[in-house]
Amino acid sequence: MAKWSGKSKGTVLGYKIFIFFIKNVSVRAAYLVLFFVASYYTLFSWKSGKAIYYYFRRRLHYPLLKSFISIYKSYYVFGQTLIDKSAISAGLRDQFTYEFDGVEKLKELLHNKNGGILISAHVGNFEIAEFFFKEIDENSEINLVTTDQEHTAIKDYLESVTSKSRIKLILIKDDLSHIYEINNALSNKELVCFTGDRYFEGTKYLEMELLGKTAKFPAGPFLLASKLNTPVAFVYVMKETNKHYHLYTKMATVKKRDAIFLLQEYTKSVEWILSRYPYQWFNYFDFWDTNTSAK
Repeated sequence: MAKWSGKSKGTVLGYKIFIFFIKNVSVRAAYLVLFFVASYYTLFSWKSGKAIYYYFRRRLHYPLLKSFISIYKSYYVFGQTLIDKSAISAGLRDQFTYEFDGVEKLKELLHNKNGGILISAHVGNFEIAEFFFKEIDENSEINLVTTDQEHTAIKDYLESVTSKSRIKLILIKDDLSHIYEINNALSNKELVCFTGDRYFEGTKYLEMELLGKTAKFPAGPFLLASKLNTPVAFVYVMKETNKHYHLYTKMATVKKRDAIFLLQEYTKSVEWILSRYPYQWFNYFDFWDTNTSAK
């Protein structure tokens, strides 16, 4: 069964090296170091490598050699997004340019006090979505539903060298108390943002085809969004060049109490964004619940 542990790879030393280059040399210098890091993961991170190879070879139908080369490209772009997030949160936001596609829809939701649900995915650099939201959310009315399972030492270090976000976080907890926080935020006509492409073992899930093969998705965001009379939008933050990002916001069609229909709308939107940014699929685990035995 496909399973994501909830933790990302990395060490405190690795982050310290990148932060040193970002602050004392340049972001481009950190990208240069990343060449060696991405090469290491390409050669030695077999489990995640097999999973991402399957994505390129069997789901995107890339030729054999291109699929192997794409593993490195994927790791490299993913590393860039982590460096960019660190740089932006460390005060270097003005070194990047930003493009907003559909941001007026988010502004309208906030201005009209309608509240709403935003659903994203682990594609592009969702890690910096909070910095986009800060531009349009002066009253802190956007909430991010997230896990708190990163390595504590890494979190402590990053919080000591980067600025603290004003975006409100709703942490997923074992006692399910986060459900009350989500309901409170929606009752206050605020926006609540989920990622819809990772479920935890033992939680409810829905199944739907993505890129031609059935996969499991967390049921919560889609069940909740389809039950409530509230707007739903799909949101993605994609890296386009070394210093340029593009925020996409697309309003979803919702049928009352039809979570499957909403999930289908979501998977179509994910497929659309991946058709434009194929190297920015960052689910490095057995997403399609396969033995990843593609050749």
